[in-house]
Amino acid sequence: MASPTRPPGRPRSSVDAEVFAATLRTVHELGYTRATVDRIAAAAGVAKTTIYRRWPSKGALVTACLVDAFGPLPLTGRDREEDLAAAVRFGARRIAEPGVAAAFAGVFTDAIGDPGLREILSTQLQDPYRQVLTEVLGLSEQRVLFFIDVVIGTLLHRMGMTGEPMVESDVDALIQMLQRELR
Repeated sequence: MASPTRPPGRPRSSVDAEVFAATLRTVHELGYTRATVDRIAAAAGVAKTTIYRRWPSKGALVTACLVDAFGPLPLTGRDREEDLAAAVRFGARRIAEPGVAAAFAGVFTDAIGDPGLREILSTQLQDPYRQVLTEVLGLSEQRVLFFIDVVIGTLLHRMGMTGEPMVESDVDALIQMLQRELR
């Protein structure tokens, strides 16, 4: 019996993981603007064409990297207030990871003038969380978008203004403020 063959090169998931790690590391070390696709490719040990075969732009790469870094929301489903608290704490932890806040802020800035990138951000990054939170919290999409804006905007603002993630007591205060809006 012939052994199954795989296509040449590294498995896609391995390359993606290496590129995502290199992206966050490069953004963390150099900042979003200076983290070029060339530099990310070099840090990942892949050719620039390997990146462009998977992602059409730096913005699409960074968005995919953020989607991977965040993953699914860890909600328990016990009650709305607990799920909201879990979602906020989850966001605070992820944004505090090296490179994540700078990647977020950079790709958001690029998206202001790029409708295609805004679409990628919306459909790949925001929509999955918006849909889950709309269902779990039992709120309108507009209200959930407001909650997302308040949480992500506040967390990124703190990181941008201080260079440090929001302290736990301030995350708790943010949660309490949003929980009052649920009532």
